[in-house]
Amino acid sequence: MNLLFLSYWGLEDGLTVSTVFPHLRLLQETPEIKRILFVTIERGASASRELRFAPGFVTDKITFAPLRSRQNQPLLLNKIDDFVRFPNELIALVKAHRIDVLLGRGAPAGALAYLVWKKTKTPFLVESFEPHADYMLESGVWKSYDPRYLFQRYWEKKQKQLAVGLMPVAENYRRQLVQEGVPAPRIVTVPCSVNVPDFSFDPTRRQQVRARLGINQAAPVGIYVGKFGDIYYDAEAFDLFRDAAAHFGPQFRLLVLTPNPEAEVRAKLAKVGFGPEQVFVTKAPHAEVPGYLSAADFAFATIKPAECRRFCSPIKVGEYWAAGLPVLLTEGVGDDSDIIQQEGGGAIFNLERPATVPAALQQISTLLQQPKYRVDIRELAVRHRTVARAQEAYEQLLLPLASQTA
Repeated sequence: MNLLFLSYWGLEDGLTVSTVFPHLRLLQETPEIKRILFVTIERGASASRELRFAPGFVTDKITFAPLRSRQNQPLLLNKIDDFVRFPNELIALVKAHRIDVLLGRGAPAGALAYLVWKKTKTPFLVESFEPHADYMLESGVWKSYDPRYLFQRYWEKKQKQLAVGLMPVAENYRRQLVQEGVPAPRIVTVPCSVNVPDFSFDPTRRQQVRARLGINQAAPVGIYVGKFGDIYYDAEAFDLFRDAAAHFGPQFRLLVLTPNPEAEVRAKLAKVGFGPEQVFVTKAPHAEVPGYLSAADFAFATIKPAECRRFCSPIKVGEYWAAGLPVLLTEGVGDDSDIIQQEGGGAIFNLERPATVPAALQQISTLLQQPKYRVDIRELAVRHRTVARAQEAYEQLLLPLASQTA
């Protein structure tokens, strides 16, 4: 089988590194897959420069072919251009590389796979399948009349009808898809996978990072990894940081690893009472994140609540758990909120019920007193977030296609 793996994110995007590469490594080790054409969508600066793909991959089995988005035009026109031009470029790649099956990462990539299917009838699967259109609408990023919303919602409907396999990231969404009429054998839940050993707690790195940042080894430390805004809380997240500092006392320190502009983040932290000595803000490469997680004691996952949030699987929660960190998480997020309530691993809050915030912080404090809390929480990542779930899905949905295309 010759496989085209399509990532909707760029080669160097943190989501590609953290969520796509682990699956790509699984696929390259699968004997039934003879060749893999790995395609990314490059925007911004990466669209106009040479990209290097290789470390950790068998490059005689994997060929890298980026699609480059045009620049210097409004965002809406840029996205429209992408979905007009990229299907034709993908069709040319399918023919040139004799592709048997397309595998799209995420519903937007699945939309492109569907558009290719319309012309070539090449079978396609979609992993990390989520109601992306509803995410963007309920987060306020798109409006109901936005062409991006209207097209993406239609394309998601076609993916449900025509994909030979769907891999939603939450069991909640698998059940919803079955209720909508998608045949259950075509669906396997695969939460966003984490390479657990890469993120495991390291006491040596904990000491080193704390020493480098001037943080007392006994100080309580919270960490936030990711963006502010869009589907994540912005001002509300900083209020939550303030509440945590008040709860844990003057020794509390905060680590923020974010692509948002550092000056803006520091200004918002200062606005809620943080002095420069209490916080560390940086945009860290993904390879450095595990060291910072080891230096922390608990983590924040401040995702805006919305009905469709029940269907997501934040990669950061899996990485936090792999490092043994209890997570302060918004209520109603994917399967993770239920897992925390049923199995531990953090505390749930709901800003519409303000009393849940101090209660959740107290629950975090109680967890931190348990001598084996990091070991126990790491087991959540092992049970719910390892790449073994993806392997099972590939065996059920993808590999049967190998005999059909041989």
